Amino acid sequence: MSIRLYVGNLSRDLQRQDFESMFAAYNDDLVSVKLISDKKTGKCRGFGFVTVKTEEKADEIVAQLNGQMLQDLSLKVEKALPRTKADSEMDSQPASSGGKRAKGNARKTSAAPAPAAAAAQPDPRWADKLEKLKEMLAAQTTVS
Repeated sequence: MSIRLYVGNLSRDLQRQDFESMFAAYNDDLVSVKLISDKKTGKCRGFGFVTVKTEEKADEIVAQLNGQMLQDLSLKVEKALPRTKADSEMDSQPASSGGKRAKGNARKTSAAPAPAAAAAQPDPRWADKLEKLKEMLAAQTTVS
């Protein structure tokens, strides 16, 4: 089973060849090496991923490279978190015309607006606390 490693805190000026050469000593144990770059500028976004064949090699790479200096920056190397379903779906969808992708956990809004009467009412979960707060504010006197 392959293990994906996150490599962060990379210089924006780092080239793909330099990133790949960091892992040349582990070439036999690597599945892939990917430096994440900005689509518009082509420059490094500050992180990349390395996929390793075994968990033991992944642990070895993390132990040896985490905290090492590269272009005056201390590398952050750790096992990557698994992708969530929302992340995978967002990656497959094209970006909006504004250039920014919507968050995967954003709430879906209904097409119909809320009635005005419902908007004027306090949230029932907080109504009792709101009443207590109003009473406390009314009871307070200001010192001039």
